[in-house]
Amino acid sequence: MGVPQAGHARVDPRGRALKPLDPRLLRTASAARTLLAAGAVVAVAHTASIIAFCWFAAQSITGVVDGVPVAQLGGPIIATAVSILVRALTQALLDALAVRGAARVKSQLRARVIAAVDAGGSRLLGTTSSARVATLLGQGLDALDGYIGRYLPQLILTAVATPIIVGVLLLADIATGITVILTLPIIPVFMVLIGLSTRAVQRRQWQQLGALAQGFLEVVQGLSTLMVFGRQHRQVERIAAVTDEYRRRTMRVLRLSFLSGFALELAASLSVALVAVSIGIRLIDGDIALALGLFVLVLVPEAYLPIRQVGAQFHAASEGIAAADDVLALLDGTGSPGPAPSADLPGARTVSPGHPVPALAVRELTVRRGDRVVVDRLTAAWMPGTLLAVTGPSGAGKSSLLGALLGLVEHEGVVELDGFPAPPAARLARLAWAGQRPDLTGGPLDEVVGLGATTIDPARVTASLQWAGADDVPRGTVLGAAGEGLSGGQAQRVALARAHYRAIDRDCRVVLVDEPTSALDAASEQRVIDGLLALAADGRLVIVVTHRRAVMAAADVVLALEPSTVAAAPSHRAGVR
Repeated sequence: MGVPQAGHARVDPRGRALKPLDPRLLRTASAARTLLAAGAVVAVAHTASIIAFCWFAAQSITGVVDGVPVAQLGGPIIATAVSILVRALTQALLDALAVRGAARVKSQLRARVIAAVDAGGSRLLGTTSSARVATLLGQGLDALDGYIGRYLPQLILTAVATPIIVGVLLLADIATGITVILTLPIIPVFMVLIGLSTRAVQRRQWQQLGALAQGFLEVVQGLSTLMVFGRQHRQVERIAAVTDEYRRRTMRVLRLSFLSGFALELAASLSVALVAVSIGIRLIDGDIALALGLFVLVLVPEAYLPIRQVGAQFHAASEGIAAADDVLALLDGTGSPGPAPSADLPGARTVSPGHPVPALAVRELTVRRGDRVVVDRLTAAWMPGTLLAVTGPSGAGKSSLLGALLGLVEHEGVVELDGFPAPPAARLARLAWAGQRPDLTGGPLDEVVGLGATTIDPARVTASLQWAGADDVPRGTVLGAAGEGLSGGQAQRVALARAHYRAIDRDCRVVLVDEPTSALDAASEQRVIDGLLALAADGRLVIVVTHRRAVMAAADVVLALEPSTVAAAPSHRAGVR
């Protein structure tokens, strides 16, 4: 039973927007905190070099105007040159920190997302599609180069440089400082108004990219079925339409970025012009010295430049901002699996010598999907040598039960293997399983079947392929990515052979398979059923999730699950016959 996927759903249903400096990013990636601290130190040095340049350049120009000999201007000229060099070096250092910081932040976030997907398992993939997760891990995190590598350093520089420069202007000339303070907020107001429109457009574009990825994944996954019914060509128009819509949204974002950049430049230019006119009039009236007027006039644009650059970099980083919002929301929405049951749990059973020990037992097992209970307080025990069929309509919790037994889905209650509670993290090593989707790896057939084994035994591979009815696949077959090169039925049987190999190789006493015959004809299905019965007869518990009557008829025990329509009230809804 497959996990439902929401190709167009946001990871965070609350739709939170990423702040200019989101605390979630600082909590999640230590490299972001390092970049923030180091960038602030470098930004102070960079701002000091800017102020020094403006001061010494004004002194040099004033000296030339006043006719001071060049020999006496050596000090200010050298200081101007040194300040230019320091400004270039600090800018280069800030850029280097940004590039290195972006790479480290991406690496840390990618590792956290992979760990979250691994911990969340099918519970996570029930809220967001695998295509969206793949897009986040690939293009989404790569888009953080614009956000972490350009936007965030510029934001740090603005937060440090703008207050310092405005303070210096107030000390140098209070009238100019007040004018800058009054005109400076115009740019943030424009940025906020434009940013709201840009964020909405960019969010739609990011969602369109997710839709494109999901649509392409669905076509690839169902390509064999589409070809059987001759409908594969109709998907060309569908993918082309989604791609064209993504192109149009991209052009809208670019158009808005250019227009907003023009608006920000216009606002900053008018503000600087206002200060320049005021300084010019006061110079004519003799109310301000030439050296001080030149210093203020050269420094004023530097007060507006950082915040203008923030606006420009915001548009360059808008895709990364949208991607970072989804990445952080995904990490916020996943948690580590619940506490593992241990042997000292209340009611933990001690097996008495001489009594038969169940291969698998569950007590008060409860699995939730969000607010809905899908497996409710299931208590049962199954002996070795049993073929157990788990059945029920879609949504009844069959795959959720298997995921809980494997330790891949969060659950409550106790799961016992061979009479003792087994923590979720310890179960996979003791179980063999095959999912509804084959999920095969690439490589030689023997390595695919013997996946996870220390050494591959060719004779055992042959036996497992024969057991699963997959001996029609040539032994020299080399599979492509995701098992490319096999039909749907062959891939399903090879996955069963892999589970059989693992059960024999590791002497697993419990084998779990999900819909093993859904893609097989009647003859192949009967061969698989015979293999499952033989595996059970060998002293193993074989648990099969199935809708097929032939499998249920062959089973020793049938566990019938019924869908729950109530979110809270517990009720025993698993029937065993």
